[in-house]
Amino acid sequence: MELEVRHLRALCAIAEAGSLHKAARSLGMSQPPLTTQLRRIENSLGAELFSRERTGCRPTPLGYAVLSRARPLVEQMSALVAETRAAAARTTEGPHLRIGATASRVIANWLRRLRIRLPGTDTSLHVDVSANALLRKLAAGQLDVAFVHEVEGSPLRMPDGLVQRVLVEREPQFISMSLDHPAAARPVVELADLAADRWMVDPTVDGEWDGLRRVFGAAGLNPPVLYGDYLTAASLIVIGEAVAPCQPTSGPRDDMAIRPWRGDPLAVRLLLVSRPGFAEAAAVYADLEAAYRDAAMRAAGYRQWLLRNESPLLAGSAVA
Repeated sequence: MELEVRHLRALCAIAEAGSLHKAARSLGMSQPPLTTQLRRIENSLGAELFSRERTGCRPTPLGYAVLSRARPLVEQMSALVAETRAAAARTTEGPHLRIGATASRVIANWLRRLRIRLPGTDTSLHVDVSANALLRKLAAGQLDVAFVHEVEGSPLRMPDGLVQRVLVEREPQFISMSLDHPAAARPVVELADLAADRWMVDPTVDGEWDGLRRVFGAAGLNPPVLYGDYLTAASLIVIGEAVAPCQPTSGPRDDMAIRPWRGDPLAVRLLLVSRPGFAEAAAVYADLEAAYRDAAMRAAGYRQWLLRNESPLLAGSAVA
């Protein structure tokens, strides 16, 4: 078996994700084919490249050596393909804006504003749970800008050369729970009020489980945890089977309560990252800032939090 770029890309994805399940998801495939592919690669080389552990996969010493040679090749090939496609598009199409983002309530309003600002521009959107995956696409020339969040205490792996603009330095994460949860009657929730609840977390969201685990550890708690996507989480939350962290711009919802935590123990930093030389970066950022402010003002709980904390986001806003 001869190694191809797709094999090297798979090895890099496994190392980046730390598990076969997460890597398969980032590659758009199921786990069994990726496991088989890794086994064939290792058989071809005659050695294990990853140690399979209970918590995931970790490169062996030989794996690290292979990855040190594979990563530059994968990045160069991705950049070559992206640059070639972009050059071809420029000769046959009008202006194009390629946006990447982690999930957010502000995206729809942001895109609407960009459509008005940049008429005639063909705008594409790529949403991914992994901020690091979006940053890799940006560095490879596959995106122009990426709106990402960085969980406090879990820094993103920022490729060299990208341009960063901070949208919000510290956005608190709120808690979503059923309407009949006892803590829903309070304007601010104590973490101890949720100690007996099952928590839902998506482990594929970069840094989120690590951040939540740090919050539990600092409070001396060890609640039961369910792992899954947040679409599934919402169905469990509304019937009282789980609680989960959520963005403060979420809601309002008729079937779910969203409340801030006392002391804001879990927070993220919101960033707009662009490729070097992207001429529209400042305008794209301005529209994102306006869209985020609109979403913040519509979310009553977050609006009150911003007032209490005298947030600079309120500057220039009409706050009731």
